[in-house]
Amino acid sequence: MDILFGQRWICTVLVAVLGFSRCGVKPVPPSVKDTVKVISPAQANTTDSNQTPLKNMFGINSYEWNFLENPAAPNNRDHIYEANMALIKSFSAVRHYLNWNKLENTQGNYTYNPTNNGSWYYDIIYSRCKQDGIMVLADIKNLPVWMMDTYPAGERDDENVPAAYGANRLLPASYIIQARTAFQFAARYGYNTHISPDMVKVDSRPRWNNDAVNTVKFGLGLIKYIECGNEPDRWWKGDKATQTPEEYAANMSAFYDGHKGTLGSNAGVKTADPSMVVVMGGLATADVKYVQRMIDWCKTNRGLKADGSINLCFDVINYHLYANDGNIFTHQRASTGVAPELTISGSVADGFVKLANGLKNKPGVWVTETGYDINQQSYQHAPPIGNKSALITQADWILRSSLMYARHGIKRLFFYQLFDATPNNPEQYSTSGLAEGTKRRPAADYILQVNKLMGNYTYTGTINADPLVDRYQSGKNTIYVLTIPDQVGRTADYTLHLDAGAKAVIYSLKPGAGAMVSSEVSPVNGELKIVATETPVFVKILEKQYNIR
Repeated sequence: MDILFGQRWICTVLVAVLGFSRCGVKPVPPSVKDTVKVISPAQANTTDSNQTPLKNMFGINSYEWNFLENPAAPNNRDHIYEANMALIKSFSAVRHYLNWNKLENTQGNYTYNPTNNGSWYYDIIYSRCKQDGIMVLADIKNLPVWMMDTYPAGERDDENVPAAYGANRLLPASYIIQARTAFQFAARYGYNTHISPDMVKVDSRPRWNNDAVNTVKFGLGLIKYIECGNEPDRWWKGDKATQTPEEYAANMSAFYDGHKGTLGSNAGVKTADPSMVVVMGGLATADVKYVQRMIDWCKTNRGLKADGSINLCFDVINYHLYANDGNIFTHQRASTGVAPELTISGSVADGFVKLANGLKNKPGVWVTETGYDINQQSYQHAPPIGNKSALITQADWILRSSLMYARHGIKRLFFYQLFDATPNNPEQYSTSGLAEGTKRRPAADYILQVNKLMGNYTYTGTINADPLVDRYQSGKNTIYVLTIPDQVGRTADYTLHLDAGAKAVIYSLKPGAGAMVSSEVSPVNGELKIVATETPVFVKILEKQYNIR
């Protein structure tokens, strides 16, 4: 996460909207509940699935060194470090923060396996992910040093706008260099095996005697999803790094297909592989109006397709949102992380999904960064609650974020991040790791356990709001997930009404384990009484044919 400043509710909002009695006191979590639509049990039985498996809500952000760097041999980077890979396999997807400078350390010279900068082996990483069934979103971000150096000395930052200093940022042609890099990456790792080998370039020069050298490869079929930058609206970095929606749309149009092919036969992802899915860079300020202005730019500058749809410069809408007691829209600093259902996270998701569904091609909506710190000095921390440690609260809220975004139609979710950026550091986002050393933290335990139980199940509806009772289905198999949407250690009794004779298994999460604890139960007169808590509880119905009343 690149945001260096947080968010805090301003006094007038606290008083007028949330009902606080006075300012100058530490704000308590807002009482906003998740904006979920509750349907009847009968509707839940007949509602079609949203076709998004729950496992899509279990992505993780990571770096190449998370895959390759063994602390005992940090310079040996040509094979997978299996201890870390065991952790990564807890997740269904990886968002790879891929620094452009690694791919193109000197202008026009592309390296991948190994990279001239850092000696990383991307072929090995991506091949292993495909082997292990882990989807990769490759996020090409940051400026290469040689482009950064076009800026005046006092304005050099590798998060500047990805165009040479002084370029007209409203023109797609200003981003042609990045578009050519995207073409080369997509040609190598995409699925197009018919591309001309003459179009694919690598720097095959050895750096020293007996150095491994790069070779031309194309159509490897390892990467399906690619992201253009990260947080293009990074307001805290100033004008040199912040793009308006129109500037970023021009950037994406070049990256997407070389601005409809006008930038040459070697520019743009789709030019290399039309099947590759292009994801817009995750927005730091989750403002749906930013995307609407990009859409308007596309309508004006890219026109309409034959079917009447707008010729968009992206296939997936993407934003970031960290649940806390601040206000991301006014960039006011927070004081604490907050349980996801008690924030605007659900309603923000609704806004993005509504925008996407209003378009003819209905692009998916992803959230590629969210999470919680464990350091209690961070404004994004998950606090201890009752007898639960901060690590357990982090685990509860991480899992509940997955369930919440599934309710709201988000297609993929990625957590920030695999390991702490800076252990023990009080700065926001420094201690958001879901693993530590070679062990999973409870948050990763929970994800692994739920993915094993019901990763292929899809959400079909919510039949109760408090406790939340979500229904998931896979074929004729049904699982109910019960959660108290609060952060005070509250519990509540709930009764599921099933057909007489139906049986069920109750699953409970267990920190430090690879699977949940389970117990088979028999409802009494078709009534199954369950104690719901702020840690989700799972109920699998064993009878294939039943009707919930």
